[in-house]
Amino acid sequence: MALERALVPFVPAGSLMPRLIKPPIADLEKAIGHEFQDRVLFARALTHVSAVASDAARSETYQRLEFLGDRVLGLAVSDMLCSTFPEAAEGELSRRLADLVRKESCAEVSIEWGVGPHLKLGDGEAQTGGRKKTAILGDVCEALIGAVFLDAGYDKARETVAKAWTARMHAPRRPLRDPKTALQEWAQARGKATPVYREVSRSGPAHAPVFMISVELEDMDPAEASGASKRIAEQSAAQVFLIREGVWTEKANA
Repeated sequence: MALERALVPFVPAGSLMPRLIKPPIADLEKAIGHEFQDRVLFARALTHVSAVASDAARSETYQRLEFLGDRVLGLAVSDMLCSTFPEAAEGELSRRLADLVRKESCAEVSIEWGVGPHLKLGDGEAQTGGRKKTAILGDVCEALIGAVFLDAGYDKARETVAKAWTARMHAPRRPLRDPKTALQEWAQARGKATPVYREVSRSGPAHAPVFMISVELEDMDPAEASGASKRIAEQSAAQVFLIREGVWTEKANA
């Protein structure tokens, strides 16, 4: 019995769990839609700066790939937007682009790909939840796009972006225009005059006034809202109007 115990080394509880639950790296490639020929490049795209020993080794991390991938992503999404919305003005395209390439959007793509378990992090970063941090996940998403670009060219990188971003492109999560602009464009499209904003009341102390603003559109009931400034109240009133008329939904514009 003593001999048997000597042959079985003590293993701390849970020490093997990361290896047991870590999915195969091939699963990540499948999610991305690309099998890397350059495995070193692939590994670098998943390596955070906290995982290297010195500043001299920063070239072994995803930082440069993130820089490249950010530009590739921007070009690919811009290309997709111009093709999908040929009648859209430059301002709308810019707003759509900004929403699609923001760090939070990239982090969501990383989560969908299942990047977290494959990240190479320093002990401190790993212990503080680095695998779930939006900034890191967003950066790695861009780094992986940059790595695909270097490994297989722009067409493959655009294919990767299209696979992950097409549905997002058709369902923007943020309003593409501010409420006043959206209401004005909505009114003009229906042959109506420009909306008129009127101050209904002002309350509160001089240093913290509250304005009640009404927005009026010909042949339609006005909508009212309050705010700490006339500008805020006007935007709120326009939003109330748009939601009331079913142009916007409260969920999409919360």
